[in-house]
Amino acid sequence: MTNNNREYTNGEITVFWKPDTCIHATICFMKLRKVFDPSKRPWVNMKGATTQEIISICDQCPTDALTWKWNKDLSAAETAELHSEPAGEEMVPAPVAEITLITNGPALVKGKFRILNQKGERIETAAQVALCRCGRSGKLPFCDGSHRS
Repeated sequence: MTNNNREYTNGEITVFWKPDTCIHATICFMKLRKVFDPSKRPWVNMKGATTQEIISICDQCPTDALTWKWNKDLSAAETAELHSEPAGEEMVPAPVAEITLITNGPALVKGKFRILNQKGERIETAAQVALCRCGRSGKLPFCDGSHRS
């Protein structure tokens, strides 16, 4: 899989965007268009709002496609790790599963859970996933953002 991850900084924090994880829930640009505007290139303008406003929106990203770190806390190794693809190790899940339905979008599942196929074989172990509710995804049972088309 190609690493298309991007980073944007305002000098105080760095925002990391993992497009392969993004399900286009639209929270970022619906709530803070002056920073997150998909009609512009680059689509993230870190000078468009305060650091605290940007942090608040990143923390609302349902799939962690948008994350952030204080620049003073970033080491070279951490920066490399944030840009690398997952090595396949299991994530440490939260103790209780929580399901949130996104209007006209996926079901977001966070917490401790396993997803099994028809044969009872595990197909996913993660701390959070977005499950398709429209049936259009090319990655069923996972959402790939196809509900927007």
